[in-house]
Amino acid sequence: MMSEANLRRNARRSFLKLSALASVAGVGSAFGNDSQRVLRQASEAELKEQYPDAKRIKTICTHCSVGCGIIAEVKDGVWVRQEVAQDHPISLGGHCCKGADLIDRARSETRLRYPIEKVNGEWQRTNWDSAMSKICDKLSQIREQSGPDAVMWIGSAKLSNEQAYYLRKFSAFFGTNNLDHCNRV
Repeated sequence: MMSEANLRRNARRSFLKLSALASVAGVGSAFGNDSQRVLRQASEAELKEQYPDAKRIKTICTHCSVGCGIIAEVKDGVWVRQEVAQDHPISLGGHCCKGADLIDRARSETRLRYPIEKVNGEWQRTNWDSAMSKICDKLSQIREQSGPDAVMWIGSAKLSNEQAYYLRKFSAFFGTNNLDHCNRV
């Protein structure tokens, strides 16, 4: 009869063997014959410069705290395109999916650009002062009725050191230690 530790070890080995087999099969199918090829040649239209008179500015992606290098293309004061800085010492020519998608999210038609609230089941546009007042009133009400620990503040990798410090101080002034980071939630 096998011990519980041996059973777990065998289960792990079986899982690793199957995982290795699946990854080899996946790689083999991706680079198999030409009809199954995943990669393709870029067309001339795709390679054509979309914004030939745009100014190229080397900068840092601010989506998280890693600090990947990007080259922003700016035309008439508007960030229109971005690409990875191939010579950047941190990202080494790479870019995560969040940072790569950031410019598209900034220009998206579905991006929220002003505060809205639900009134009688319908979303209606409101002004910033009204939205902030309602949020402050609701937080005060929650604090009075349920105590300061009824609220939790969530930080982000997008925050700078100074902003993280302010968030920590804000949560302390609110009266709670309920503060965490979005990566652990």
